[in-house]
Amino acid sequence: MFKLLKQNNSARLGEFVTVHGTIQTPAFMNVATCGAIKGALSSTDLETINCQVMLSNTYHLHVRPGDGLIKSLGGLHKFTGWSGPILTDSGGFQVFSLASLRKIKEEGVYFQSHVDGKHIFMGPEESMQIQSNLGSTIAMAFDECVENPAEYKYAKASCERTVRWLERCKAEMSRLNSLDDTINKNQLLFGINQGSVYEDLRIENMKEIAALDMDGYAIGGLAVGEPKEDMYRIISAVEPYMPSDKIRYLMGVGTPGNIIEAVSRGVDLFDCVMPSRNARHGHLFTKSGIINLNNNKYERDTAPVDEECQCPVCRKYSRAYIRHLFKAKEMLAMRLCVTHNLWFYNNLMKEIRDSIDNDTFDEFKSHYAELLDTRI
Repeated sequence: MFKLLKQNNSARLGEFVTVHGTIQTPAFMNVATCGAIKGALSSTDLETINCQVMLSNTYHLHVRPGDGLIKSLGGLHKFTGWSGPILTDSGGFQVFSLASLRKIKEEGVYFQSHVDGKHIFMGPEESMQIQSNLGSTIAMAFDECVENPAEYKYAKASCERTVRWLERCKAEMSRLNSLDDTINKNQLLFGINQGSVYEDLRIENMKEIAALDMDGYAIGGLAVGEPKEDMYRIISAVEPYMPSDKIRYLMGVGTPGNIIEAVSRGVDLFDCVMPSRNARHGHLFTKSGIINLNNNKYERDTAPVDEECQCPVCRKYSRAYIRHLFKAKEMLAMRLCVTHNLWFYNNLMKEIRDSIDNDTFDEFKSHYAELLDTRI
């Protein structure tokens, strides 16, 4: 499924073949938590911004509209109109983010819905069943994402539980893929590495999940409050123990600089809500750094958001016009800015792939890793 085409030091150029299409890596997955990009982008827009993979969330779609309903309508691809690869998160991150609404036990997690307060139970089997109902291309294993910093003793116990849950996920996925009414009988399953910021826990956990021969491997539990230096340290510690013939995914990361640094450490897949979230507030990425269109200096600025950008927004609209839309509270402001930021991210990944292919990635990293994260 994963083919390594070329390598510059640890940076990898590859292809990941799935039943819904081939992903050119390194790649950024565009986050559509509830089946849509926040900012009014449709599945047709995803094609315009050169999206390769859409990412949706198991917990949120289970709560609303319900995975059973989506299955009855043909699965997430038919429901959303997106035909390319879809990755569904397992709901494990909500174990972290909904800390006040959940209780963790060996069998799974007891939630209280953030929508209506309804009591929900989700364990490894339930997460796999929901993701099977959604029919996504890639399902993520159910895990526990602990806060950083976490106490060593708790992080160790959490790692051990995550491995036990992964074994249950794998068995249930195998069962589900064999059923006659399963939407995607080729659904893939990724295991998730945990261990907080402790290198020994991370390495041991990676060894254990690698032995289970998953379809791909993710590094989870980073970018949740720890310094970026700790994130880079953990990636570097874990990477030698990640199977080189399997795809690697860094969950929830991040800024353009974070992505470039992680690619240099051997990561293939990324996702983050930040480019769309920041766009909805007028914070836009450019080849010269980050701009805030709410600033007065853009009131009469007739230049595009980014002079070097070829996205549909930069080819047609000025900074002054988009700033006006924000001040007038027009929804179009968010739509245009989200379009730009996601196009920027997807194009950044293409430039990274090209630089690896051309043996110029080190120069690319040296020039852009800090620049793209700089606020103008």
